[in-house]
Parts: sequence; C-alpha cells; structure tokens
Amino acid sequence: MHRMKIKEVIGALEQFAPLPLQADYDNAGLQIGLTEAEVSGALLCLDVTPKIVDEAVAKDCNLIVSHHPLIFHKLNRIADENEVQVTVRKAIEQHVAIVSMHTNIDSARGGVNFKIAEKLGLRNLRFLGKQTVVDGVEGGEGVVGEFMGELAADDLILLLKKRFDVECVQCNQLLRRPIRRVAVCGGAGSFLLDDAIAAGADAFITGEMHYHEYFGHDQEIQIAVIGHYQSEQFTNEIFKSIIEERCAGVSCYLAELNTNPIIYL
Repeated sequence: MHRMKIKEVIGALEQFAPLPLQADYDNAGLQIGLTEAEVSGALLCLDVTPKIVDEAVAKDCNLIVSHHPLIFHKLNRIADENEVQVTVRKAIEQHVAIVSMHTNIDSARGGVNFKIAEKLGLRNLRFLGKQTVVDGVEGGEGVVGEFMGELAADDLILLLKKRFDVECVQCNQLLRRPIRRVAVCGGAGSFLLDDAIAAGADAFITGEMHYHEYFGHDQEIQIAVIGHYQSEQFTNEIFKSIIEERCAGVSCYLAELNTNPIIYL
C-alpha cells in the first residue's frame, strides 16, 4: 500500500491553489520541515501556535496545514524570544512539518471567499476585483453572488451571527432597501469596497475595516464586518476536502483549539 508523503499532500494543496496566486507580501507554502517523510496525519488550522503544535503531536500528526503563515517576517534567530520562535523550535523538535496556504487559497476558485459565499447560501458566484489564472486555476480578490430572495439588513446581520458564530457585527447605518446581491472578502478586505459598489452589491461582508473607511456609504451599501478569524474560520474545511479527495488514506483533523487572539466582553 502506498504511504503518502508530506510533499504529495503539499503538491495537492498547491495544485488547488498555486503559490503564484498569493499576494506579493505573502509567504505561503512550506514553512518548516522535511517533505520526504510519510504523513502520519494532518492537523488543519487557521493559525500556528505552540499549543497547535502540541495538539498535532497529541493527534499523531506530523503535518500542520495552516491558513496564516507562521513565518511572515525574517527570523534572525530562534531563541524563544517570541511566540513564533517558540513555535518554530517546538515544531522542529517534534519533527512536525508546517505548510501554509494563505492569499493563494483566498484567491483560488473554491477557496476562502467561495466558502464564505457557500455558508451564506449565495448563488451565481463570480469573481470581484483583480483576476488571474495560474496553471489553469482561476483566482480573484473577492466574490460577489446573490441570495435566492431578498433580505432586510437586520436579517442579514442575524444570518451572519448565526452562520459564523459572531458575537458582534460592525456595520454602517442599516440599509433601508432589500439586500440581494452581496460581495464578500475574507480577512482584511476593505480594499474591495469600491469594487463591491461598482458591481452593484447591496452589501459588503469582510473580516476587517478601518474606522474612516465606513464614512460616506450610508444607504449606498450595507457594510458588515464580522471579524478576521470569523471570516476565515472554515478554511480548514477546504483543506480537509482537498486532502481527502486527492490524498487517499491521509488522516485529517480539524484543530479543536480556537486561536482567535481577540475576545468580546
């Protein structure tokens, strides 16, 4: 029986969302580890922390697949001076490889933005913002789609709270017209607000926006900001479906640890 190697799992993930789809500032791809080893199991998560490495070891996983890259900036040394350094050391000591699929899987068809749209029940999906094609895989900065029917603004907020387990949705003035066409961008997506308006969206859903970006759009578009973690929390479901479909026999585990550093009081 063929035992899948770590490099084969990484290959499957990168076939779904090629690395050239990532943003210029990003560091998606292999973070730590030797890829010729056989996969004992894969832990799927949003962020990599020391406790996530502990969870991987406890579940006998020698591969962690994360959304956010562990190594975003240059490491001058590994001396337990911050959480990233501790995580790197623990992963190396425990022989755990780490691969991250970040803005490449945000962008890819079927990726993060499509998952958000799926959770909302949007139809007739199309890309929003800049688009590109890499190795036959389409990518775009966001997604726009439509509800089957119309929703009042307050009902949209209730839907977001329910589907994404959101305690607080940051909004501008509630829209007084019905909402049908919706633009989405996981994470920090405020750069797509003008594109959403140009696409005729009634609402724009993202994970983060700055204070001043809310001004000037009352009754033009409903802004709904649900939190960075909340908007991307289902990315591990995408990883799971890719690996189970393309890497037969590899055991996948959705991380149980909530790594959101923000609490709501």
